[in-house]
Amino acid sequence: MIAKTDLIEGMVKGMAVLESFDTERQRLNATQAAQRAGITRAAARRHLLTLAHLGYLESDGGYFWLSSKVLRFSGSYLASARLPRLLQPALDRLAAQTRESFSAVLFNGDEVVIVARSSNILHSGADGSPKVLAYGLHLGARLPAHATSTGRVLLAALPKNAFNDWMKKRVFPRLTLHTVTESRRLRSVIERVRRDDFCLTSEEHELGVHALAVPLRNLQGQTVAALNVVASPARLAPQVMQRDLLPLLVEAARELRPLL
Repeated sequence: MIAKTDLIEGMVKGMAVLESFDTERQRLNATQAAQRAGITRAAARRHLLTLAHLGYLESDGGYFWLSSKVLRFSGSYLASARLPRLLQPALDRLAAQTRESFSAVLFNGDEVVIVARSSNILHSGADGSPKVLAYGLHLGARLPAHATSTGRVLLAALPKNAFNDWMKKRVFPRLTLHTVTESRRLRSVIERVRRDDFCLTSEEHELGVHALAVPLRNLQGQTVAALNVVASPARLAPQVMQRDLLPLLVEAARELRPLL
């Protein structure tokens, strides 16, 4: 825990403004950034202007959006981080074997972050049928933990006390008609994930997308990430995903365990 005297409040606020931009909100004005970052509009405006001056944002005078300069951070991470490099061959092998889309994610507060993704994702299936790519399925994408298969796998891996703390006073947004938003029901869902050691979600984060995930554990039994596959209902029913793809995910997780 950092000492209060060592904490630079301005940097905290600036990073909060920068993190306000995501897949759902790609362009923000000062009022919207202030609401998302939890700071005053005047402070948000100063941070937006400063970030634009530094080249991390672009602007038309009223709205701001991320510039390509922010890729310096993700590029440096992907070039130096051990986990994405270890997982990439397995993700590509699974995608080549099944012609589906595979990702690996890490837990980050309310969200999960995609840190690796199969590189040979196709836009049509082997039979010529359309192949769905889930909205926001790209490296660095942040997805809501409560409504995603990977998020639930990582929540299930938390110690009970930590999970209870995470659940306190949270409001879970409804993303589709199928999203679980009631706390008691979500607790029940997470408990089932703990028992099953995998999670299958159906159109809870995005309509037309099923997702199946398993935990990635190291040799000490600690869950360090989650591995998942997404598919459209037109291609694979949830029961078929569980029957055909779950064994592949479990085997890949077993093979990766000594490396994590």
